[in-house]
Amino acid sequence: MNIGFVIYGSLDTLSGGYLYDRKLVDYLRAQGDTVEIISLPWRNYAAHLTDNLSFRLPTGLRTSVRNNIEKRTEVRAPGQFDILIQDELNHASLIAANAGKHPYPVVSLVHHLRCSELRPKWQNNFYRVIERKYLQSVDGFIFNSQTTQGVVNGLVRHGKPSLVAYPPTNRFGVMVTEEEIIERAAAPELRILFLGNVMFRKGLHTLIDALKHAARIGNLHYVVDVVGSLEVEPAYAKTMQEKSAPLSSFLFHGPLNNEPLIEKLKQSHVLVVPSSYEGFGIVYLEGMGFGLPAIGTDLGAAQEVIADGVDGFIVSAGNAVELAERLKLLAEQRGTLIRMSIAARERFLRQPTWEQTAESIRQFLKGML
Repeated sequence: MNIGFVIYGSLDTLSGGYLYDRKLVDYLRAQGDTVEIISLPWRNYAAHLTDNLSFRLPTGLRTSVRNNIEKRTEVRAPGQFDILIQDELNHASLIAANAGKHPYPVVSLVHHLRCSELRPKWQNNFYRVIERKYLQSVDGFIFNSQTTQGVVNGLVRHGKPSLVAYPPTNRFGVMVTEEEIIERAAAPELRILFLGNVMFRKGLHTLIDALKHAARIGNLHYVVDVVGSLEVEPAYAKTMQEKSAPLSSFLFHGPLNNEPLIEKLKQSHVLVVPSSYEGFGIVYLEGMGFGLPAIGTDLGAAQEVIADGVDGFIVSAGNAVELAERLKLLAEQRGTLIRMSIAARERFLRQPTWEQTAESIRQFLKGML
């Protein structure tokens, strides 16, 4: 297949959604498919809407055939695709481009809808109108979770081909043994890992408030490692650095990948990302591969990953008191921490491999032709 893939910015951006896109592109290319990245510039939402004045889909497939001694080879110029994938994150830029008859099937890869995020109702009502218009303009969907599928199906009655394809969560594999989990739990302080870009939706402020509450109700010995970009929402990131300054052992590392990230995951006891919304939450399962119980919230798809009280906790979004109670429980009851850490590792092992998921996507795309 000759595939186009529309994204904002760079495919190497460090986030769960871009990891999904990057791993999918790698898999398709490894199977012999050609994938051309069409990158639109990152700007603000209003500027993205102005893309509708100028951006158009690349032209349709035109095939010329040349004969050589061994075989017939189809030659396609750049921008002449069999199928086009669009990351739904780009929806604001693509409504006009998608209007009318497509020269090839257009498939939207939906990580989560912007209108699902926590913000004032009037803003989400505006985003809902734009996203509905976009979702109506495509020919099929790839969803990263059943939660995302349900949200889209509730917004547009489409009857279009669709697939739920869970994200890649096995890029590191299982990195700890049960013996290492037991040994790690003996550390005097609870090592808490926040893994995600420092932006309002990810809920770092809730974790900071939880630790301040825990300090008022008793001693909680901890170390917090914050791993994620400070540049996505710089004003919020600066506020979080100032807000956490009175806390002991609260460390900002910026974005990490590969060995530095693996080291932090191995050192930690619990992964805390109290996001106001996750379309899936790749990070929860990645942490479970290191035996980390995951703490997420009741908004979004975290409940598809975390079994509350078994391999992690589901807390109410924005509820710092509830989060503080869960952290104190893990700090004070190390037997519970060990039990949940082992259960988290087992949960990771039950997840389908990315290779199985990616092949299901490839077959879905072929079926769209």
